[in-house]
Amino acid sequence: MEINVLGQSAYIYNGGKKLTADAVRQQPVVVFIHGAQQDHSCWVLQSRWFAHHGFSVLVPDLPGHGRSAGEALPSVEALADWIVALLDALGVEKASLIGHSMGSLVALETTARHAGRVSQTALIGTSLPMPVSQALLDATRDNEPKAVAMINAFSYSATGQIGGNTVPGLWLLGMNQRLMERQKKGVFHTDMNACNAYARSPDSLKEIATPLLIVAGSQDRMTSPKAAKALLGFIPGARLVSIEGSGHALMAERPDAVLDTLRGFIAGG
Repeated sequence: MEINVLGQSAYIYNGGKKLTADAVRQQPVVVFIHGAQQDHSCWVLQSRWFAHHGFSVLVPDLPGHGRSAGEALPSVEALADWIVALLDALGVEKASLIGHSMGSLVALETTARHAGRVSQTALIGTSLPMPVSQALLDATRDNEPKAVAMINAFSYSATGQIGGNTVPGLWLLGMNQRLMERQKKGVFHTDMNACNAYARSPDSLKEIATPLLIVAGSQDRMTSPKAAKALLGFIPGARLVSIEGSGHALMAERPDAVLDTLRGFIAGG
């Protein structure tokens, strides 16, 4: 569906079910937040399960991404405020947030800035800070095909690099390449700059009381398991789950394991 958020059209995928005003009022709401140079489609499997099991699902294309209008927002903080504006536009008082990579920073910042609007938070493929190499930053600005190739090289485990898709006949790297290639020019650089510039201090997270889960790929070379474990120590009560054999693109490489982990955390089983 398409709605107006802060004066611009935003596309929101609902997990294959029509979202009604009654459902938003009566069912728990889950928001899935995609990463840099991505859109809602990276969440199709996980979001469909929740949508068909008693949840109202919101999977937005962030501003400037996918089918949403406007320019990509330049900071994690601005994206966090946009998520709250999305909730306001739909009359949602409180929601669970699930974010991947850049989206995990957005979910974390939303939880820190707007704690009263968040019931649970899951961070997938995360680290704080989330530095981006100068070579990749330059490529996102000057040579997007090179940047796409760099991301693909580092996003998947060794198995994923040679055809480890759980769905026969589908190529992980090819799917991700096409997803990144269809984003608007300039979005890649804006997203990577936002990740690189995000400067919230880990010490500031000690005040978070929202239930929080960190999901890490054991072979993640972009946001390492060590970084995820280090973040765990700053958030009281947070839990860490490692998805064995997965790289950074966990939802594509280990879709069932990610779904099972989210079900256990958000749906309680």
